[in-house]
Amino acid sequence: MRIILYTGKGGVGKTSVAAATAVKLARLGKKVLIMSTDQAHSLSDSFGVKLENTPVLISENLWGMEIDAIVEGELAWGNMKNYMKELLTARAEGGIETEELLVFPGLEELFSLFKITDIYEENQYDVLIVDCAPTGETLALLKFPEMFGNMIKTVLPMKKKAAKIAGPMVEKLMKIPMPEDNVFDDIEFLNEKLYKLQAIMTDKEILSIRIVTTPERIVIKEAKRNFTYLHLYNYNIDAVIVNKVYPRQALDGYFSKWIDLQAEGLQEIQESFSKVPVFTLMLQSSELVSEPILLEAADQIFGETDPAAILFTDKLFEVKKEGEGYNFILNIPFADKADMDMGQKGGELMIQIKNEKRVFTLPDVLRNKTVQSAEYTEDQLFIKFA
Repeated sequence: MRIILYTGKGGVGKTSVAAATAVKLARLGKKVLIMSTDQAHSLSDSFGVKLENTPVLISENLWGMEIDAIVEGELAWGNMKNYMKELLTARAEGGIETEELLVFPGLEELFSLFKITDIYEENQYDVLIVDCAPTGETLALLKFPEMFGNMIKTVLPMKKKAAKIAGPMVEKLMKIPMPEDNVFDDIEFLNEKLYKLQAIMTDKEILSIRIVTTPERIVIKEAKRNFTYLHLYNYNIDAVIVNKVYPRQALDGYFSKWIDLQAEGLQEIQESFSKVPVFTLMLQSSELVSEPILLEAADQIFGETDPAAILFTDKLFEVKKEGEGYNFILNIPFADKADMDMGQKGGELMIQIKNEKRVFTLPDVLRNKTVQSAEYTEDQLFIKFA
């Protein structure tokens, strides 16, 4: 089963491009499910069909669904949430404020992504298309499996034993409730889901991420930042789709200044993403709603290319021996070395770009070696170990 995620800045047309891809694949005879994890759902509007939290048949070979984050959240951590609510209200009356305190930014969207794991394991479709939230939210979600999962893995071994031994005493002295077994069951469930999701999302034979952008400079910058951070977490970006490209004749007269600006934007995209396939979609004369119009758009984007194919792969890093030492070469396109920070702790290497941080477990050959120097050049970070 192939999984394709579409992401990009808000307003670039992710939903339309995702819907067009789904329609084309369904017409090619593949069983396709298109799913929206963006809480501002607009997928129903693209097809003119009311979608729900379970797959709805849109047409032959094509199903759609819009994830209800509240429902998925209750399934993922209902018991834990109820315990936290009980904890917060142990000495006070609960109210709407308590519910608001338990809404953690990005968590509900993460639970929506858990659905990817369920659908993949059920294996009822050939292709899953995911219409993701705008760039910032998506990036925050994609780092949760590693960040949150590691935290749970550290805390989990202390779970039931400590609660059973010390629980009654703490509950009596502190007058606060201790967690029941079902709360720990939720923790284990979350941990398992996070690692399954991470395994699927970093498997380049299964999942690809496609960035949707427009030719405007501010949007291109966002796409490049998106590309950098996704690379940092070793997700496979196999295509860039440039949407809303204006036909030259449409920019004559009053909009003539846009001709050069758009040409510069398109050139920057081609140069910046030269290794990655770049597809374009002209601004259509009508809204991208209904299957016939979406199919026309998909034909314009992909032509004879199979949208379900893995269009490009790239490795995150490689290790090369150099003299008595080794070079750890990390591919990080579009980064600014002024925004970079790095540190080593034992067998782990921390790389930070602005607010995004990734901890790498070093290969065995580098475990007992230390960083001697680092240089960022031509989209690659060369780290010398000796």
